[in-house]
Amino acid sequence: MIKLKYFVEYHVYGVCTQLGEKFGISTASIRLYFVYLSFITVGSPVIIYLILAFWMNIRRYLRQQNNPSVWEI
Repeated sequence: MIKLKYFVEYHVYGVCTQLGEKFGISTASIRLYFVYLSFITVGSPVIIYLILAFWMNIRRYLRQQNNPSVWEI
């Protein structure tokens, strides 16, 4: 069950988790502030979240393409 929890948190909440790890802030507090900001600003942080999620996936893809250990001969 814990493995499932970490899998879901990594793939669904990856943006908040990565921001929390980078800045040393609790992931739960980042998610809580994200929800508060979404209510106050009528959803504009959702657009920022989607842009960040897209950017993270692009960076992950580029790292995999540049890593010679994953290339097949």
